[in-house]
This record gives sequence, C-alpha cells and structure tokens, in this order.
Amino acid sequence: MKKVFILDTNVLLSNPLSIFKFDDNDVVIPISVIEEIDTFKKDQSDIGRNAREVSRVLDKLRTRGTLSSGIKLFDNREDSGQLYVYLGHNMDILPELLASSTDNHILAIGMTLQKQFGDTRRVIIITKDTNLRIKSDAFGLAAEDFAADKVDISHMYTGVLEMQVEASVINKFYIDREIRLEGEFFPNQFVILEDKADPSASVFGIYDGLEKIIKMVDPRTEGIWGIYPRNMEQAMALECLLNDKIRLVTLSGQAGTGKTLMAIAAGLVKTTDEDQYQKLLVSRPIFPMGRDIGYLPGDLDEKLNPWMQPIFDNLELLLGGPTGGRKKGMNKSHQELINQGMLAVEPLTYIRGRSLPSQYFIVDEAQNLTPHEVKTILTRAGEGTKIILTGDPYQIDNPYLDSQNNGLTYVIERFRKEAISAHVTLTKGERSELASKAASLL
Repeated sequence: MKKVFILDTNVLLSNPLSIFKFDDNDVVIPISVIEEIDTFKKDQSDIGRNAREVSRVLDKLRTRGTLSSGIKLFDNREDSGQLYVYLGHNMDILPELLASSTDNHILAIGMTLQKQFGDTRRVIIITKDTNLRIKSDAFGLAAEDFAADKVDISHMYTGVLEMQVEASVINKFYIDREIRLEGEFFPNQFVILEDKADPSASVFGIYDGLEKIIKMVDPRTEGIWGIYPRNMEQAMALECLLNDKIRLVTLSGQAGTGKTLMAIAAGLVKTTDEDQYQKLLVSRPIFPMGRDIGYLPGDLDEKLNPWMQPIFDNLELLLGGPTGGRKKGMNKSHQELINQGMLAVEPLTYIRGRSLPSQYFIVDEAQNLTPHEVKTILTRAGEGTKIILTGDPYQIDNPYLDSQNNGLTYVIERFRKEAISAHVTLTKGERSELASKAASLL
C-alpha cells in the first residue's frame, strides 16, 4: 500500500532534499508551507539558505509537469512516487476553536486526504513540531518525525570496544605490540583488553582495518602545547587527532571533557611545529542562547566575538594563559598567529563555497548543524585537509534538531566503517570537579 506523506515547513528547512527520502510513496506539500518557506528566503542564516534551496528544488521539478496535478519525484523510475503541492484546505473539518495557521492547515489537509482515501492509502504527517504530532494524534491522524537522518543515540557508535580476555592474551599483546582477535571491529576503533580475573588490569590498542589487527598505542609521555591526556579516552582522542592518515575525526561528549582544547592543541602541533598543514582553521555555527546577533553593539567582528570567545579562551590557555599549561617558551598571542596566516577563527557562515586545501579544520559545536549542512562542510575539504567535528549531542541550540537527527551524530554513524575516519565518545569531565558535577547532576 502506497502512503501519502504531508511535509511540514520545519522538515524542508532542516533538509531541502527531504522530499526524495520517501521511496515510491507520494509526497504532499501544502501551499501554506510554500508560503511560510517564502518568508525565510531572504534570511542570511542556514535556514534562509535551506529555504532558497527548497525553492530551487521545487522549481526544477516544476519543469516536468504541474505541481498541483503531481510530478514524478524520480524521472527514471517506474514506481516513482508523486509530488503534489496541495492548494486547498477545508478548515470546516476542524473545530472552530482552532485558528487558521500553517499547522492547522496541515491538519485539515491530512483529515481531508484520509477521508478521501479511506483504507486504500495511509496518510502520515511528517513534522519536527511535537505539538503538531500531538494534535494529529488527537484527531486520529498518523504523525511522525522525519526519520531519514535519525540515529538511535542509545546505540550510537562510541569508537571504543571493551573485551575481557585471559591474562596470557594481554601479555602476548605487550610483547608483540599487536594482536589478531576474533570479533567485529571497525577501522580505527579502539579496543580495551581487560583481564578476566582482574578487570583493573587493562591495555588498549587501535584496530587497523587494512591489516585486520589491533595495534598497541604508545602512551604519550610528552604533552602537546602543555596539554596532557588525563584519562584513557583523552589519550585515544589525541591518537586520532595527531594521526595524519585519519582525515576525519569526530569527538562527542559533555561539557568539560576536553574536546575543543585537545583538538586545538593538536592543530597547533600539526601546523606550527610539524608544518603538516598550511593553516589551523577553527570555526563554529552561530546559534544564540539569547538575543540574536543583530541586537549586539559594534561592527561584525565585535558582534561575532561572543560566539567565538570559547575558541579564543582555549587559544589563550595554550598560547599564554595564566594557568601555566601553555607550551614553554611560546609567548605569542592568537592574534600574532592570525597575522602570520597560520591561524584563522571564523564562523561557519563564511565557509560555504570555499575550497580548503591542506588545512587542519576544526568545527566546534557541530551538534548544531543539520546533516545537510555537515555534508556541505565536509565537501569543502581540499587535498591534504583534516577535519575535526566536536560537540555534545545533548546540548543543542538549533530549534530544528535533536540528539538523534543532528549533523554530528549523523556523521558518526555514517563514517564508522570508513578507514579515513575515527570517533571517540568522551564521558569523563576534566575541566574541574564543579564542572563535572554540574554536567552530571543538572
């Protein structure tokens, strides 16, 4: 039985290509949704760009026929679903207390179509709006979140596998520095071998996907720019950050686990000490927790400073902070490195359309990006570029995203089988005892 999916505005704004994600089923876009998308098209944010992309996609499809009569979504497929722009909505089908709004137009269209098709077709409203899903259920309509980009975060890939083995296996691993074990492993996955008799006795290595063996990771005795790993997870993260064969590193974890600080420290090593990359580029999406950027005083740089300040704080700690954790003998400020062309700190707004060759590119707060936006960023990578995505999937400011459908979790899930990528989930807070307690208790 073919289904009919009615798309809400927020689905299209989060993924302009979402209309192609419903296989051979029909897709309906209410005209009120088109009207709502039109109000976003002049916005300079990612939502505005997505709104313009939706318009371009629909305009291209329009050349195949008439949207009101239905157009094949896939021109080269016999069983292709149809796309319809629905022009009318009978509001009389809803109680009078419901005002005329886009959400209620969608409800009215859903009830009209369900009445029209009866048991021959199932009508489903696709929306990221929790309240619309609740109202749909109250009227007996099926409603779902957009699931094509969702990841089951309760089973999300952590990048680490724990195995209990005999003491003799651990001893052999220490001697040979590599071992071949039975089991399913992913490229660059870290494997912790624990002694069955004494779980406190353990050692970890990294799985080489080409040779199909687990290789021992040498503990880092020297810090990088005054930063030392404080736990096993951080040691794993540094191994990925400093390995030039790994071109994509994803680090997830709550606040205070050291994601951004380690990434920037590793980037400074690779650009200023080893000259492996031409520039360290650090960026983050702009999603305010309070008033938007236009309310802030000053020029563009002054307006952007509050969003980029966490990055500047980490740079100052490494380059000349008062804690004494910086690299000895380095008295440069981050502004000096910027002036020398070795460091750039920019909002992601300026990344689109660029090609970034031979750069160590860190994207902080990547959980605030949609899967579509992350794809756009990763395709900016030129020859020799390494990209690091850091973030906390549970700390999202983007109103259209949640822990399951954000760009960071999407990349972690899609790239876990790729030899050029690695992931580590950090769970132990190291910022301070207070910060760790706050992250776990609040």
